[in-house]
Amino acid sequence: MPLPELSEASVALHVDADDWREAIRVAGALLSDTRATDVAYTQRMIDVVEEFGAYVVIAPGLALAHARPGADVHDDALVVATFAAPVRFGHPHNDPVSVVLGLAVTTAESHVGWVAEIANVFNDETAIPRLAAATTLDEVRAVFGASPLSNGDPS
Repeated sequence: MPLPELSEASVALHVDADDWREAIRVAGALLSDTRATDVAYTQRMIDVVEEFGAYVVIAPGLALAHARPGADVHDDALVVATFAAPVRFGHPHNDPVSVVLGLAVTTAESHVGWVAEIANVFNDETAIPRLAAATTLDEVRAVFGASPLSNGDPS
């Protein structure tokens, strides 16, 4: 199951966030702005961290914000937010976070497939620093293996 190609609307680069909740809200806004989710999904992603802790910080500098499939998820989607200053989530080893991926899935099977694909991307130890430093959509797409020239136009 390949990851979707990221669009301008699904990426926010070098934004400001005062804390982890605000960082998740940035990713959640991208998900709802692209109509993949309703706004309520953002609060559910925050609730997950409040209930289970900072396990969403899956590698040094990288968080994967998500919640279970639900009525507020309309399409499978992945978004990327990077932060001007790293944000503390409270993870004992992987804080602070410079990159938050927001993941919304419609089924548990989608979740498993997408997480596996995301893991493949981040097996490259340069992926997180490259994302954190990215200043263009093409640079972000390149980390995920997309051609910088791929924009849906076959020419």
